[in-house]
Amino acid sequence: MHFDLSDPTFWVMISFLGFVALILYYKVPATVGKTLDQRADAIRNELDEARRLRDEAQSLLADYQRKSREAENEAKEILEQAKREAEALTAQTRKALTESVERRTKSAEEKIARAEAQALAEVRASAVDNAISAAEKILRSKASAASTAAGLVAQSIKDLGGKLN
Repeated sequence: MHFDLSDPTFWVMISFLGFVALILYYKVPATVGKTLDQRADAIRNELDEARRLRDEAQSLLADYQRKSREAENEAKEILEQAKREAEALTAQTRKALTESVERRTKSAEEKIARAEAQALAEVRASAVDNAISAAEKILRSKASAASTAAGLVAQSIKDLGGKLN
C-alpha cells in the first residue's frame, strides 16, 4: 500500500481516524449510550407512573361511581320512606278528622235533642200552667166558694150512690 501525502483522501482518512480515536478516548459512545439508557429509563419510569396514575384514576372513578349509585339508592330509599310516612300521616289525619267530625256531629245532635226535650218540657209546663190558670179563672168566675163546695159534695154523693148500686 502506498500512501500519497498529497492525496486529500489520505488526509480525510487520517482526520476521520483521529476523530474516531478522540471519540473513543473520551468515551463518547459509552456516555451517549449511558445518556440514552438514562433517557429510556426516565421514559419507562414516566410510562410506569402514567400507568399507575391511570389505574389509580380508574379506581377512583369506579369508587365515585359506586358511591354515586349508593347515594342515588339511598336518596330513593329516603324518598320512598318519606312518601310512606306522608301517606301514613295523611291516612291518620283523615281518620282523626273523620272521627272528630263524627264526635262533633254526635255532640251537636245530642245538644239538639236536649234542647228539643227542654223546649218540649218548657212548652208542656207552660201549657199546664196556662191550663191551670185558665181552669182557675173559669172556676172562680162561674161559682162562688160556698155554693161550689156544697154543690160538689152533693154531686159526689149522687155519683157515689149511682156507683154503689
